[in-house]
Amino acid sequence: MEQSSDVGITALPPVLDLTAAGPLAADLLGRRGAPLMIDGSGVQRLGAQCLQVLMAAKATWAADGNYFSVEAPSDALTETLAALGAADLVFQSTEENPA
Repeated sequence: MEQSSDVGITALPPVLDLTAAGPLAADLLGRRGAPLMIDGSGVQRLGAQCLQVLMAAKATWAADGNYFSVEAPSDALTETLAALGAADLVFQSTEENPA
């Protein structure tokens, strides 16, 4: 997928557990105010705290009127989100892709 050069891209770490929630929130907060695409291909484990961070980021980007999406989810990420009933909450973009 082609992205506009002004879309920030960041990759999620393999383990998104309680200890990763704070650094993830800080990283995302530092990217606030600009379109963001998150690469979920390397995720091996997702905990509820990091899911909350991602959901809050999605809501924040929507409130700011900026593009936000999680792309290329790993099987582990997809399965965990489905088990938690949250797949549609994270992977829907908040705006059209700014290509």
